[in-house]
Amino acid sequence: MFTGLVEGIGIVKSVRRIRDDMKLRIAPPFDVAECRIGDSISVDGVCLTVTESSDTVFSMDVSGETLSRSTLSEIRQGGEVNLERALRLSDRLGGHLVMGHVDGIGRILKKESQQRSWVLRIGIDQQLSRYTINKGSVAVDGISLTINRCEDIFFEVNIIVQTGKETTLLKKNVGHRVNIETDLIGKYVEKLFLKDGSYREEKDVSGIDLEMLIRNGFGD
Repeated sequence: MFTGLVEGIGIVKSVRRIRDDMKLRIAPPFDVAECRIGDSISVDGVCLTVTESSDTVFSMDVSGETLSRSTLSEIRQGGEVNLERALRLSDRLGGHLVMGHVDGIGRILKKESQQRSWVLRIGIDQQLSRYTINKGSVAVDGISLTINRCEDIFFEVNIIVQTGKETTLLKKNVGHRVNIETDLIGKYVEKLFLKDGSYREEKDVSGIDLEMLIRNGFGD
């Protein structure tokens, strides 16, 4: 679990393809000694597991499935990535709940300077737009952002100076692809309710219901 508050930018030291999978070596902006094998780290919004570490870099394996659903397939040696270590229960939740499970890939459609911030319009698939609402939360390349405007095929966010300095987002231009993770809460709400707004009553696959309990002497 992450907050979407990026800790800093990491440098990709090596990229090795192993059939359909990939092995990454990344130099982070924080002390590698604090990273243990098995730790989860968000890389451009994708939750990956540390498999090896040295004094200055750590390694991570990326499955073919993850490569097919994210922009990690486009990573090259010397590239930069947004990094965030997993949330600790004692931490402040400054962003929003981010799983690191990318829902899809968006594309930057507009990048416009606006006083001391930048407005980004990001195109998304219509299937994702149902989880976006005005003033709702979204993670773009692992960055927790607030949606200022949304339509069926895009949403817009503001990138303040601090966010621009601490992440790679403003280094990307119109046409670049980004990882999108929509708000976790919206997905659960959709599962609980039908499209017509009525409650979704799941069938009890255990076979235990009120009728069965009464029949066996547990009712009045």
